[in-house]
Amino acid sequence: MSETLIVACPQCHSRNRVPAARLGEAPTCGRCRALLRPSVPFALGADSFDAHALRSDPPLLVDFWAPWCGPCRTMAPAFEAAAGVLAPQFALAKVDTEAEPVLAGRFHIRSIPTLVLFAGGREVARQSGALPLQAIVQFARAAR
Repeated sequence: MSETLIVACPQCHSRNRVPAARLGEAPTCGRCRALLRPSVPFALGADSFDAHALRSDPPLLVDFWAPWCGPCRTMAPAFEAAAGVLAPQFALAKVDTEAEPVLAGRFHIRSIPTLVLFAGGREVARQSGALPLQAIVQFARAAR
């Protein structure tokens, strides 16, 4: 019997059961039909964060950033490209710390950009500072 994963939808944030062996087959949400493992980062807010970081089985790499931050804007294309490399094993999401100060405070974000990897419902690794594509991919795979 194959392992079943709980995967939160990046669109409607509902939880879906997906056989682990089928994660790479572009599964869609049972509620809204959006791709469950998109190859681009998606935005998270306080209302949707826990569904993805704490109650979803596959690892989630989060970029805590702000629109006024030069290094954040510099790293954004690399983070977006990393989503294409790391999907479907990882989901990549962005949290705007200006729009979501409660999340930034909850996770003690002191500098941006900060990458935080969540797996198994908890934070497993953290890296501050802008990184190029290969370093983002290496960080996620090594910390998993």
